[in-house]
Amino acid sequence: MIIRKLSEITNTKRDVAWGNGQSRRFLVERDGMGYSLTDTIINAGSESLLEYRNHMEACYCIEGEGEVEVDGVVYPIQPGTMYALDKHDKHYLRAKTTLRLICVFTPSLKGTEYHNIINSRSSYY
Repeated sequence: MIIRKLSEITNTKRDVAWGNGQSRRFLVERDGMGYSLTDTIINAGSESLLEYRNHMEACYCIEGEGEVEVDGVVYPIQPGTMYALDKHDKHYLRAKTTLRLICVFTPSLKGTEYHNIINSRSSYY
């Protein structure tokens, strides 16, 4: 059985500055679950062009307000909203306020991945 508390992850190598916030990684590849679970913070006012070429991702918003844009369609994000990138979708993630998302990745993240945010290109892993 694996038990982890956010307080045990914060300020460790599982607390990764991903590009426009922090990704606190509860489960990674070496945990052997086949998926990753993160508690992710997205900085207020940020815009990130992201793409997951090697992973599927689902996110559930528990705090804040923002939006995700895929193929020119904008979807609002607020507490209680889930979105899943089921086609390795290139997407803009925008945070109007600080967003907090619980995210699941499959296959698992190694644990050290982060985004290189460049305005004209998507960041991927």
